[in-house]
Amino acid sequence: MRDNGGVRQEQQRSVVLLGSTGSIGTQALDIVHRNPGRFRVAGLAAGGGRVDLLAKQAAAFGVPRVAVADPARADELRRALAGHGCGATVLAGPEGVAELAADPCDVVLNGITGALGLESTLAALRAGSTLALANKESLIIGGPLVRALARPGQIVPVDSEHFAIAQCFPHLPGPELRSLAQGHVTARRDEVRRLVVTASGGPFRGRRREELERVTPAEALDHPTWSMGPVITVNSATLVNKGLEVIEANLLFDIPFDRIDVVVHPQSIVHSMVEYVDGSTIAKASPPSMMIPIAYGMSAPDRVADAAPGMDWTRAQTWTFEPLDHEAFPAVRLACEVGEAGGTAPAVYNAANEEAVAAFLAGNLAFPSILDTVARVVSEHQRTERPGAASHRPGDLTLDDVYAADGWARTRARELVARRA
Repeated sequence: MRDNGGVRQEQQRSVVLLGSTGSIGTQALDIVHRNPGRFRVAGLAAGGGRVDLLAKQAAAFGVPRVAVADPARADELRRALAGHGCGATVLAGPEGVAELAADPCDVVLNGITGALGLESTLAALRAGSTLALANKESLIIGGPLVRALARPGQIVPVDSEHFAIAQCFPHLPGPELRSLAQGHVTARRDEVRRLVVTASGGPFRGRRREELERVTPAEALDHPTWSMGPVITVNSATLVNKGLEVIEANLLFDIPFDRIDVVVHPQSIVHSMVEYVDGSTIAKASPPSMMIPIAYGMSAPDRVADAAPGMDWTRAQTWTFEPLDHEAFPAVRLACEVGEAGGTAPAVYNAANEEAVAAFLAGNLAFPSILDTVARVVSEHQRTERPGAASHRPGDLTLDDVYAADGWARTRARELVARRA
């Protein structure tokens, strides 16, 4: 950042964007398009489901390298790039995405969905780039691996809840809270009583478990507040997403699970809060738009002007807060147990859920059975010596352990789904 004649100017940042064709990625590119002096796209990667869009993005932003996670789509991507007059080099497979994440740049924005993002998260951290993390799964399943690599402040959380928490730490003298997450300020551990993570409650807020038996995929995908991809939208309906976010908060901010609460806030205006020992609470509020945390992820610690419209404080409005119904939505409680267990347990929780959600969206599993399946797989993993299950000491966990547990959990979840079907 430099001062030119009294006018504040930010130095242009190079950004490698992973998951460019998804919700996070397309919004990030919109921010780049509106702020060409602030950002330069140095590379793009996507899963491979929308190859032509990836090629259009690469051509529009003139990127030198593009990666596609599905190697079977690499030739199609090359043809699409040629059709758009783009000569970008194509990298293929998860290893190609990770190679792109290791390219020299200022910021890697990881918006890939699911466990696929872990190697890219590790690659970006090893390369020393700032990691704008929207792929919560990579932190959750590889927690000890990520924490071992990340220097304090290297990760900027892009999840709205964790972005909010990072913004709620005022500067205090003395021993600082050990935090991997970059915010503009820090706080002392002994001043923080608890973190309060807000949840919209999803489309089925207020329903009892028995009322959820006949829920359809279309109903689960009809989120009342947020527009997201199908997996994360279903995760928001089951509250699995909130369970993952509690684990993420523990790993990012080093606050124990018994000091992290979830409260239902249907308006999605207050994105999370930090309660202090003197009884005061600092809350971060903004309209329900991912543009703000995405922009900050690429620009931290500076802000991007007009990243999204602000609140209209002249309009009458009501905010409500409700306790979470753990009986109808047991995902958060199960996630806390998994997070406390550590090791490969979070990877099992995440993998089993991804398989169960896929079965639900395909019409092969009832909505409540998503969590039933996850709980069964987690229980079996904790009871027996499954692949990677012995590596519960953080220092002993390896990437092979994580992938072995992930693979076992997916296989076991598919077996349970087939049995139910």
